[in-house]
Amino acid sequence: MRKVSGLLLASERRAITGLAGLYASRMLGLFMVLPVLALHADDLAGATPLLVGLALGVYGLTQALLQIPFGLLSDRIGRKPVIAGGLALFLLGSVVAALADSIGGVILGRCLQGSGAVAAAIMALLADQTREQVRTAAMATIGLSIGAAFAVAMVLGPLVAARYGLAGIFWFTAGLSLVGLAVLWRLVPPAPRRARHRDVGLDRGQLATILGRLDLWRMDASIFALHLILMAIFVAVPFRLVEAGIIIEQHGWVYLGIMALAFVVMVPLVIVAEKRRRMKAMCLGAIGAITLSLAGLAGLSTGLWALMGWLLVFFTAFNLLEATLPSMLSKLAPAGAKGTAMGLYSTSQFLGAFLGGVLGGALSQQWGLSAVFLGCAMLGVAWLGLMLGMTAPRHLSSEVVALDESHHDDALDTLMARFADVAGVEDVMVVPEERLAYLKVDRQRLDERALAELVAPGKERDGT
Repeated sequence: MRKVSGLLLASERRAITGLAGLYASRMLGLFMVLPVLALHADDLAGATPLLVGLALGVYGLTQALLQIPFGLLSDRIGRKPVIAGGLALFLLGSVVAALADSIGGVILGRCLQGSGAVAAAIMALLADQTREQVRTAAMATIGLSIGAAFAVAMVLGPLVAARYGLAGIFWFTAGLSLVGLAVLWRLVPPAPRRARHRDVGLDRGQLATILGRLDLWRMDASIFALHLILMAIFVAVPFRLVEAGIIIEQHGWVYLGIMALAFVVMVPLVIVAEKRRRMKAMCLGAIGAITLSLAGLAGLSTGLWALMGWLLVFFTAFNLLEATLPSMLSKLAPAGAKGTAMGLYSTSQFLGAFLGGVLGGALSQQWGLSAVFLGCAMLGVAWLGLMLGMTAPRHLSSEVVALDESHHDDALDTLMARFADVAGVEDVMVVPEERLAYLKVDRQRLDERALAELVAPGKERDGT
């Protein structure tokens, strides 16, 4: 067996750079309003805390409803047309929100922004544009770009709003959409023949299997709760900063310091989780830290430095879970089903964002700011209880093996059994029509030589 070089081709670099930038700019536009909308709602006719929360989270509803249909549509008519259509909807939503003088107009604009649900199509196009042996690194780049977009949005949103108002943020995101369309057609290489990527896209035939797995349900519930809490508290966090004596124009710099320090603290925790195989412990610790920080933000301790400390704890734990939950999901998903598991996971995330905005607004309107944090803390306790029964995920990695022509004469059951007999191979899915075998392997036990003998020389094998 020969391992193909993992060095990126020029076309792959262009595709990864362009699509990561596209994904990040879109998320930047969605997140920039998060730290400022509640503070600027007084300028919008008909605004109430409940409607402000709805405006914050409603993009998640249309995103959740449409991301899978858009992904399937891209299989039929092509990735680029679907992505371009999604960016056009995002542009339209940004313009509608920028021109709005009522909270209803902003809600409509945010609905339209979310309806440009092209995340699945972008990931499928990235898979089309990259070889199997570099695909994991390409997907990781997308993940890093999303994290960076969130951090930048928390800083940039207040700075833009302080100078140009809430409308300025939406005009800025409209401009990002135009840049994204230019990047899509000028920087991203022409799309090759579309293919199914079971570790990226949704496979409807695997839905029943994924929905029947309690361990995967726990991952979906976790990302649902995490983004519900995030969206809910931003109905109240900006007002806590004002109460602490921080003027609105300075909020961006406060978020910058907190996000930067949270990232520094989070990195070694991720390393411990991955390298020392402490995924469950880190997950439970992060949920506990979020719950404790929410109790602190509710007002159980007061003062500027206490507020800064609780926000630091929250964002450190939030970033840790954002990094480790997808990794846990990847380890738990059956061979060849990671894409389907990720599709349901993403849908849960967006639904959490929607319900979080509504819940945060309702609690704030009915009982005040502290009720938002206390309500989310109660959810955190329930979440922690759900995860205590979780079995620690085994540290399995994904392998995609290209089948040689010599395997065509093998019966499917025989071929699967031959792969399963290799030491360290824990799960197998062989797809003859794709000429691929999807494996889950324990790298500490994997018999590399036996696997190499099973795969014909000169064919690709991708370890991810």
